Amino acid sequence: MTQTSHDRIQAQARSTFKVFRRIDTRWMDNDVYGHVNNVVYYSWFDTAVNAHLIEQGALDIHHGETIGLVIETHCNYFSSLAFPQVVEAGIRVARIGASSVRYEVGLFAQGEDLCAARGHFVHVYVDKKDRRPVKALPSNLKTVLEKLV
Repeated sequence: MTQTSHDRIQAQARSTFKVFRRIDTRWMDNDVYGHVNNVVYYSWFDTAVNAHLIEQGALDIHHGETIGLVIETHCNYFSSLAFPQVVEAGIRVARIGASSVRYEVGLFAQGEDLCAARGHFVHVYVDKKDRRPVKALPSNLKTVLEKLV
């Protein structure tokens, strides 16, 4: 399948995201090419979303009965990020299902209007003990997620 110019994925503006989290780059994030290695971007997605959920009281990683397992990830890159830049991760929710959520994250160089990278990941929320999908998202989680739509 070929992609035409009118459906090409493009960098998005800061205004399309609901909340932001500051991420300080580290020396070890850079690769031999002098920019942040692609695998680091995925850890930033996970860090930004989970930190927000924990801070909002929607996720208890130590005592909660429900956990989110990542079942899908994707990222598009538009410009480089490198140590010692500060990165701002913008978060929004694209879809809330019965037991799953699609998060979208834009990674911005501090103060920039267009994202350097944009990606998504899907969490399926499962029972912590049996790892089976929950029948419904916990109400406190759903309340926090709805603010990110």
